[in-house]
Amino acid sequence: MATPEFIKYHIPVFWDDEFKRLDYVNEPFNDPVNLDLWISQGYANQFTGDMCDMRSPQPRWNKTFVDIYTELRWRDIGTSYYRMNTGTILPVHGDLYLRYVELFGLQGQEHRIRRVVVFLEDWKSGHYFEGMGNPVTQWLAGDAVEWDYDTPHMAANLGIEPRYTLQITGHV
Repeated sequence: MATPEFIKYHIPVFWDDEFKRLDYVNEPFNDPVNLDLWISQGYANQFTGDMCDMRSPQPRWNKTFVDIYTELRWRDIGTSYYRMNTGTILPVHGDLYLRYVELFGLQGQEHRIRRVVVFLEDWKSGHYFEGMGNPVTQWLAGDAVEWDYDTPHMAANLGIEPRYTLQITGHV
């Protein structure tokens, strides 16, 4: 296991609201161990938001994000737009990257994987993110949080408006 790292920074906004009109799909959370744990802890809610990943059409400006991380020497970059509607929670967990590891042959090299979440809109009341026990609120569109593959994090939308983010995955 790598030593978790959690970095915050800002990307100047170059996008519009095209992300709101994507074909989002709700897929079940892919970690049955954590699902059982959360239910035993009393969580009884929708555990995952709606995603629009690279299997579906992406916004016309998506390549600009890929180019940014290519310049940072990330490889095999994938993007997934994420919408959390009211009441959606994702308790503390570390990502498994099952599809990503299989697709790019990274078995045994998971420590090379990086993830960044870009907040696509300014923070709204009830929107929440936490990484390594550090809460993140009051973000501005373009604020980003980046971590090593197994860094514990959580997210929730307790507000009345959808929470939109972009997840970028790559490896170094």
